[in-house]
Amino acid sequence: MTQNSAIKLLNGDTVHRTKQDKKASGNGFVKSHCVFQQQQKRYRRPAEKNHHASCASPLYNKPFAESFEETPLLVAVLTYVGYGILTIFGYLRDFLRDWKFEKCHLAREREQQKDFVPLYQDFENFYTRNLYMRIRDNWNRPICSVPGAKMDLVEQVTPDFNWTFEHTGKVLKDVINMGSYNYLGFAENSGTCADAASECTVKYGAGVSSTRQEMGNLDKHEELEKLVARFLGVESSMVFGMGFATNSMNIPALTGKGCLVLSDELNHTSLVLGARLSGSTIRVFKHNNMQSLEKLLRDAIVHGQPRTHRPWKKILILVEGIYSMEGSIVRLPEVIALKKKYKAYLYLDEAHSIGALGPRGRGVVDYFGLDPSDVDIMMGTFTKSFGAAGGYIGGKKELIDYLRLHSHSAVYATSMSPPVTQQIITSMKCIMGEDGATLGQERLCQLSENTTYFRRRLHEMGFIIYGNNDSPVVPLMLYMPAKIGAFGREMLKRNIGTVVVGFPATPIIESRARFCVSAAHTREMLDTALNAISEVGDLLQLKYSRKNRPGSEGSDCFSYLESHQD
Repeated sequence: MTQNSAIKLLNGDTVHRTKQDKKASGNGFVKSHCVFQQQQKRYRRPAEKNHHASCASPLYNKPFAESFEETPLLVAVLTYVGYGILTIFGYLRDFLRDWKFEKCHLAREREQQKDFVPLYQDFENFYTRNLYMRIRDNWNRPICSVPGAKMDLVEQVTPDFNWTFEHTGKVLKDVINMGSYNYLGFAENSGTCADAASECTVKYGAGVSSTRQEMGNLDKHEELEKLVARFLGVESSMVFGMGFATNSMNIPALTGKGCLVLSDELNHTSLVLGARLSGSTIRVFKHNNMQSLEKLLRDAIVHGQPRTHRPWKKILILVEGIYSMEGSIVRLPEVIALKKKYKAYLYLDEAHSIGALGPRGRGVVDYFGLDPSDVDIMMGTFTKSFGAAGGYIGGKKELIDYLRLHSHSAVYATSMSPPVTQQIITSMKCIMGEDGATLGQERLCQLSENTTYFRRRLHEMGFIIYGNNDSPVVPLMLYMPAKIGAFGREMLKRNIGTVVVGFPATPIIESRARFCVSAAHTREMLDTALNAISEVGDLLQLKYSRKNRPGSEGSDCFSYLESHQD
């Protein structure tokens, strides 16, 4: 192998120190580049923070707009009070359970096992027992149809306050699906993709029953890997049967002891787990904050490893294309600028952005018009835009050859299912236009139009929504714990399926509903969903935003909420 950058990444060559004459500017950005200006000194969302990258900047070829409106003070106080009340009643109910006045349905240690190592941490289950169980009916709902633009849900009831559920035998028909990651609408049971997957199942069967290195390497797998490499614009690629394991099992093969991993604070659990399993030193930078990232890079170069102060073997930056809880897009041009300046390596997770961003659907790299070779490791999944399962890693050929031998996911995991492989091949060719039709490009345009329309309407209604204007992930802020369950239930009454999220998956005062816009949604479906959201928003008093609202100038959160009291 030649000693190029990919080999250095694999063999763990030391990271070179920067020259002393290259200093960072006062705001912490690279001085040699006209990097997007950011005024915040610490990670706090100001009342009305809209980021716009200057079109004149050499790093951005289009405006970059993101909005994170600050949590109203009164709402924040009431949210903390709500969690406090729930906690107090939780301890009261635990007291009643200990004295056998109330039955506890969760698994607990037997009295005979008290001398053994505990299997269940009682305090860690406090949230599950007393908070999650009260609104558990909003999750784990059985679906009995294709999770497309519309879906069918199995109706269920609970006789014991969400501890157990029983199916009534009824089915909720044609529920508008606003929660699935079906960005391009390829999760379907009819059409070209479904027909091709069906034919592949007849020829190859449903499973492989072996690993890629033994008897599970099909010609379909190699065809898919060549297609993914062309789609991404990289030398080579490798596919895996599980998206989560693509991160958690490959990062340990790339870094180890003596290496430094710099991770965004809002990275997905699979990235966090992979970094921890690697044994590398982990340092976290503030979300999408280039000042924080550059400070960590500077300190790592100057001080080296703890105690010994030897240079780090590798410095690996972990970021995502679209952050699935925030709806924000990574500032990739700035990350690449810093990566080049400090000679670090970049691992980009495009699970939500591949297929959903860019004029050609090639992800966040395509969205910013960047060179794919500037990203050392390109990772993504097929579970969202392609309507399938699994993940991929793309990069230089030397990198992929190394992973084929050292990745646990490649050596020990069963190969990707043949019909799933064919689903990905067909949908990817459709996006690339290699099927001889324009369906792929039409879906990309439809997704962009739906995203813009849906976000604009929610803004006009007065909701606080987070994220980038071009992100199909749309978080709508609920804040208070009681409104998490109420929103999900009220939306389902109106035949709209949504995903609601709360603590600990989000910060304690930033509970939210997360909508995922799809190209399969028609304008009529979106209008129906928006009307229902507006109606529920008035019912639960969720329209907290003070932007673009009549008479909002000079008003505060207290007066706004008081005006909406019954």
